[in-house]
Amino acid sequence: MSNHDHSSYEVIYLKKGKPIKAWVKGVSLEPEARQQLINLAQMPFIHKHVAVMPDAHMGKGTTVGSVIPTFKAIIPAAVGVDLGCGMIAVKTSLRAEQLPDNLKPMRTAIEKAVPVGFSWWKKDLENGHPACKPVNQAWNQLYERFDAILEKHPKLDQDSLRPRLQLGTLGGGNHFIEVLTDESDNVWLMLHSGSRGVGNQLGTYFIGLARREMEKHFINLPDRDLAYLSEGSQYFDDYLGAVKWAQEYAYMNRQVMMDQVIKAIKSLGKVPEFEAELQVINCHHNYVEKEEHFGQSVWVTRKGAVRAQKGDWGIIPGSMGTGSFIVQGKGNPESFNSCSHGAGRTMSRAKAKKVISLEQHARDTLNIECRKDEGILDESPAAYKPLDLVMKAQEDLIDIVHRLKPLVCVKG
Repeated sequence: MSNHDHSSYEVIYLKKGKPIKAWVKGVSLEPEARQQLINLAQMPFIHKHVAVMPDAHMGKGTTVGSVIPTFKAIIPAAVGVDLGCGMIAVKTSLRAEQLPDNLKPMRTAIEKAVPVGFSWWKKDLENGHPACKPVNQAWNQLYERFDAILEKHPKLDQDSLRPRLQLGTLGGGNHFIEVLTDESDNVWLMLHSGSRGVGNQLGTYFIGLARREMEKHFINLPDRDLAYLSEGSQYFDDYLGAVKWAQEYAYMNRQVMMDQVIKAIKSLGKVPEFEAELQVINCHHNYVEKEEHFGQSVWVTRKGAVRAQKGDWGIIPGSMGTGSFIVQGKGNPESFNSCSHGAGRTMSRAKAKKVISLEQHARDTLNIECRKDEGILDESPAAYKPLDLVMKAQEDLIDIVHRLKPLVCVKG
């Protein structure tokens, strides 16, 4: 294995397998993530090379922050279990000076309007609840295809009420809702979420089926999470259909939530009337799609990466305290037209809880209206890579259009 330097990315050449091109100049790539990438690059159906984004870190299955082009096969654990996870950002007509001095009521209103963490809508959603209409409208576009998936795979059907009642809910972990300002003092609203419990269920189920396929065909893998489904095999089309459905569910979930957030802020009566559809960006960063690269039609799995074709709008969020970037893709073919999906963790959740103190968390989130309790330390800014270095490492992948500074941050 040898490393060669190119102007903007490092190349790791393997004796067996395809090269790895990593945009990690100035940021660290932990040895565990590097090993995961080496295992991945040895799979026989990798097309050209594996691209690694500057926010890369060890993940379940494969490295978060990797772009994996595959020929006639997909690795379900690489696509992951938060199918369609991504971001939505909305620029509003509000100005920073129009916001109240005390932002706590705004945070409380958002937390009331959108279930976070483990909570979701209760069955009372029917009774004239403000979220009832948008949730039902979204579910009406989704349920028939969901029923068709369940019919083929009855083992999945544990609680068919839940996917409907989780539409418009945030979840936990690194999912968040923020109120931010840009360099011109315009107010933006932004949130990060995915396909909730149902995406997790679908992802986990098909990862299991892929592993069983490997056993059935006596295929030995460097890591059991690299189990794959081949085009034409028994479950390939079903998996693809389920992923596409979950991506759509995630996309709608973000829209329903954003609608709730806008209503919550308006209902406070603390800010003047405002428009909130000036510019909407809604992009996935955990998904698989058929694309054309280097003259070949291949499956591209972006696990913690955003599509950055020329002119594509994207969102690269930092951690709770550091702000986010609105970017446009440069369409760099070497990265398979991709960029990072965030800052990327530098430490595991368990480690963060051990080493980050409440005092440090309070300092790092000083001017931000957000949770300042023990339960949030695994998401504190110090658990993440410095966002400015991550942005610098991918200058040839994207142009920065806006830098957003957080004022309010809601976490699950």
